[in-house]
Amino acid sequence: MLTPSPSALPSPGSAPPPLRAALYLLTSVPLGAVTLVALLLLAGAGSALAVLVIGVPLLLTLVLSGIPLAALERRRLRLIDPVPLADPHGDPPAPGLTVWLRTRLQERCTWRELAYALLFAFVLWPLEAMAVGTVLLVCGGLIGTPVMMAAGGDGEARVLKLWLAESWPEAFAALVAGVVLLPLLTWPLRFVARGRGVLTRALLSPPDAALGSRIAELDRSRTRLVDAFEAERRRIERDLHDGAQQRLVALSMTLGLARLEKPAEPLGGLLERAHEEASAALVEIRDLIHGIHPHVLTDRGLVAAVEDLADRSPVPVDVRLTVPGRLLEAVETAVYFAVSEALANVAKHSGATRVTVTGGTAHGRLTVTVEDDGHGGAQLGGGGTAAHDGSGGGTGLQGVADRLSVLGGALLLSSPPAGPTVFRLEVPCPPSDSRT
Repeated sequence: MLTPSPSALPSPGSAPPPLRAALYLLTSVPLGAVTLVALLLLAGAGSALAVLVIGVPLLLTLVLSGIPLAALERRRLRLIDPVPLADPHGDPPAPGLTVWLRTRLQERCTWRELAYALLFAFVLWPLEAMAVGTVLLVCGGLIGTPVMMAAGGDGEARVLKLWLAESWPEAFAALVAGVVLLPLLTWPLRFVARGRGVLTRALLSPPDAALGSRIAELDRSRTRLVDAFEAERRRIERDLHDGAQQRLVALSMTLGLARLEKPAEPLGGLLERAHEEASAALVEIRDLIHGIHPHVLTDRGLVAAVEDLADRSPVPVDVRLTVPGRLLEAVETAVYFAVSEALANVAKHSGATRVTVTGGTAHGRLTVTVEDDGHGGAQLGGGGTAAHDGSGGGTGLQGVADRLSVLGGALLLSSPPAGPTVFRLEVPCPPSDSRT
């Protein structure tokens, strides 16, 4: 596809070349006429058929009619403005026509584009037709004088219905005048097109377009940081599992074989204590590896990992968690450690006899609630950890809250005196096909 050279394009904020300005205004006329007819038909048919329900989709189409027109106008604006006009619409959170419609109807830019369509159909294109039509009528009437004289056959022609050309020299003089006036009359069209482009940009680009672009870039950067953080965690886990843990296992086996030789004291006692220390270190490093990233979470998913937490909790836990398929690894990890921290706080501080973990997905968000029947009174201290004695305290939940915040989620706590205490977390959960 051929593209104009940079020298052929106007600089931002300047008036476009006359030919481009004329082409921009000229193409507005048929587009505006079609838009006017479409809006009138949709409004009339939709209003007439609204009682029969058939008109409701027509009225909905009328509301959304500004979207395709705005998309075309953004492309057409490139005739006079080299700066691209970005699409302000966001991506729906999930596939499906209903989700798409709900997203578009909730966006301010959809209603701005509808206002632009109404303004374009009823005001702008008639004014542009007058501007371009005046130039074409005057110059075309003058340039076409010899043709009209030849077609008339009577040796005379009416020029712009203002005077009568009765000879061929007069006819050709009118033609020359039309050729001379053509660039002179098209020159003001540059400023008409410039004003039209400024109005189009003001209506079709939301005021926070730059901010929205910056926010989108920050979201992408945040996602990359989360992925890098999780990759580093997994690397540390593999290094501990394949390196230090294997060496401790070998050391423990060697010490065990040495004890079987039954050496004389005091070497036997030293070997026994060394073997016990190695075994204890092996247990600790296995717990550390499990704390970095549990294998059950990687192999079987979030529900199985939460059920494993419930089995290891000193307080009985009922799990009613429904998660369809697998989620993003960062989401699963964050929710797992949030539930783990909540259950640890319950076991340490609440005095509860039973805990319930419930949750599920709805509208693109995962919600998990941890509720206990303890004495309540928990609050988020300065560090963000729940302390049931009201004294505030450590920083356990602060890390959980920070991790959820990075993913666009939130951690909430409700713990009135006498209970119950409810930890509630919400986090966006992208479709399973985007899991990394």
